[in-house]
Amino acid sequence: MIKPKNLFYDIPKGWMFLSLLICLIFITIYIYKGSNSNMSSSKEQYYNVSDFEKIPKIDVHFHYNTSDIRFLKFADSLNFRLISPNVDTEMSIDRQFEITGKIKQDYPDKFAFWGTFSVDSFETAHFCKETLSFIRKSMEAGASGIKIWKNIGMTLRDKTGKFVMADHAGFDTIFNYLATNRIPLIAHLGEPKNCWLPFEQMTTPNDKRYYLNHSQYHMFLHPEYPSYEDQIGARNRLMQKHPDLEFIGAHLASEEWSVDALSESFDKYPQLKADLAARISHLQYQSAVDRERVRTFLIHYQDRIIYGSDMSVNDMSIDYTKVGEGMRRTWLNQWLYLATDSTVVMKDMPASKVKGLQLPKEVIDKIFCKNAERYFSKRAL
Repeated sequence: MIKPKNLFYDIPKGWMFLSLLICLIFITIYIYKGSNSNMSSSKEQYYNVSDFEKIPKIDVHFHYNTSDIRFLKFADSLNFRLISPNVDTEMSIDRQFEITGKIKQDYPDKFAFWGTFSVDSFETAHFCKETLSFIRKSMEAGASGIKIWKNIGMTLRDKTGKFVMADHAGFDTIFNYLATNRIPLIAHLGEPKNCWLPFEQMTTPNDKRYYLNHSQYHMFLHPEYPSYEDQIGARNRLMQKHPDLEFIGAHLASEEWSVDALSESFDKYPQLKADLAARISHLQYQSAVDRERVRTFLIHYQDRIIYGSDMSVNDMSIDYTKVGEGMRRTWLNQWLYLATDSTVVMKDMPASKVKGLQLPKEVIDKIFCKNAERYFSKRAL
């Protein structure tokens, strides 16, 4: 005997199947949206190439040795502000001060400069008095701080013929004044470690080119000069003597060869900061071997690192288009290496290509801008 269908049981089973199907659809949609959300969140965490011209940036180490403001306007078109270091070298300090002081006066929100002082009268009775007077003049003209150069420690000698290092007592009055008045000191002391090596052992092509053209600073050829360790030791003793002095080590504080060495210095000297000028190739050299080590270093010390290029323009920069293209190319390539995971080509390096570090947005914002913004504020003495 065939029993009739029991609709009471069949209908709920159908609804149960339909309910299960709907639940599966909703779960799938939820997972898909969550996946998309995570992907979107990941993309929002990092910059890409299209962001380069959009975000504000500061180059704290751009030598602006001309009154031609076209280069400043070009930098501004790329969202770059510039800080130009005055240097105790070939061009007279007075001329550098004249140029940078005038541009600072005309474009105070776009341009700043680091003042400096001459050491020609070092060990004379009026050295400190005249130096402090010029520092005050520089600060009143809007200087962001004061720079010292590698002639201290590499060419300057005292009356006995001994090399004068940065921790020499003859500078104490000056550095005490800077610390008391909260004036930052940016210091190019010594050279990259490659400077003390023969050409075939140097790790980066830009160092090889520099020392081929500036043999007087290739310390491998001058063993009678202070050693690399002497330079770093003088730097450290300077900071120990003046713990309240804000100290910006130019060129990765001359410890460009090892992020581990610079990490130790950061940990030991709280006042130490470092700019990246002309030393990004050294980070690339290291990240080609251990990308995460370099990336972790920059993230960990994101509040202590400042972007700088060490590019320069002067009255010989007559081909505006060519110079502008070089500026943009350098800035973009270095930004891509730090901000994205793009593959960057490295000429004449052991590894011809290196993957960008893709630092998080907040780290890029600090290194390229926020860490240097306060150097545009006028400092009261």
